[in-house]
Formats: sequence, C-alpha cells, structure tokens
Amino acid sequence: MKIVALVPAHNEEDAVGKTVRSLKDSKVIDTVIVIDDGSTDKTAEKAEKAGAEIVRLTRNTGKGGALNQGLKILPSDYDAVAFIDADVEDSAGEVDKLAKPVIEGEADMSIAVITAKPGSGGFGLVKGLAQRGLKKKTGLDLKAPLSGQRVIKQEVIDAIGHFEAGYGLEVALTIDAVKNGFKVVEVPVDMYHAYTGKTVAGFLHRGRQYLDVLRALRRRKY
Repeated sequence: MKIVALVPAHNEEDAVGKTVRSLKDSKVIDTVIVIDDGSTDKTAEKAEKAGAEIVRLTRNTGKGGALNQGLKILPSDYDAVAFIDADVEDSAGEVDKLAKPVIEGEADMSIAVITAKPGSGGFGLVKGLAQRGLKKKTGLDLKAPLSGQRVIKQEVIDAIGHFEAGYGLEVALTIDAVKNGFKVVEVPVDMYHAYTGKTVAGFLHRGRQYLDVLRALRRRKY
C-alpha cells in the first residue's frame, strides 16, 4: 500500500525537520509532502532539507486549506494519505502503528488517540462538543474526536472531495466518512505535540476551535 504523508506547517521551523525525518524512516510512508502554509520563518527550507516535497502557499489558509492544496499534488497511484502535524517531531514514527488497521483492511480511516499531559489543555469544552456531536450524527463514541493524526484510504478522499476549512476539519471529516459508509477506528499511539495550555493564547485558540466545530456540525444535516 502506497501511503503519502501530508504535513501542514505554519512557522514550525524548530520541529518540522524532526517530523519529516521520522516519517522518512517510517516503514509505511512512501512520500512526505509538507504544505508550508504561509510561514514567515524557515519552515519550508528545514522541511526540504530533511527530505520532504514542498508546497508553498503565499498566505496562511489554515489546516483545512493547506491539506486541500496538498490533495492537488498527490501521486495518481497513492492508496492512502496520512495526516501528520508538523510539531510531532520524532514521535511521527508512530504512524506505522496508526496505519496498521488501514493496511490490513480493518478500517478505512484510523484516528490517533494521544494521551495528553496533565494541565496541557483547557477545560474540555471543545472536546465535549465534538464528542456529543459525533455521537449524535454517527453513533461513534470517540476518545479523540479532535485528533489531527489520521490515516485515510483513497476511497474516503474521493468520496468526500475536499476538507472543511478551519478547526472543524477533523469533526467534519469523521462525519462525512461515516455517512459515506466507511469504517473509522481509533488507535492508541505514543505521539506528542505542542499544547497551548491554559494561557490567553490557548483560550483564544479554543474559542475559535469551538465555533468552527459548531459550524461543521450544523452544516451536516444528516
């Protein structure tokens, strides 16, 4: 199975090189594509030096927009894509574990379940909204509804067509996949990434995330 890793990155010069190198060392990833989402630092240069193919965007479009641009350059013979955040660094190698149920035909999309560090998040409002919304619309009771680390078969990508803009991406993707008849599973992995924590910036981020998740849920009438 040919799996292409898509890595959206905005101002991640300190982490993206490690992430790309870890993906290059993976047993399941064939190609690594970093979408430089309007960075103002050396993200693209560090990613390219580590061995990634680069898509450069002139302005910041957000994760969904960046991934949509990445879809445009996927090789015609790919079988699945892996969505990996640029800041997971050496733990990106856990994609081998994440991809296993997709490779073995047990699932069409796998979602990484990452154990958060105590005090690293907010108060769970966004996660709770996502969990309740997904339970209502799909019947799934997910531990990590907002997880951005995923492996997804080509058939799912073809059926959905494009991704939701903003922070509602993951919730929208899960709903759309299930409603198109695809099987979604969660996989515990030992990944880590940067957390915003209980800071002003963190709460502002989660406020925007809450609104985007709410919009994604409301747009999906089924």
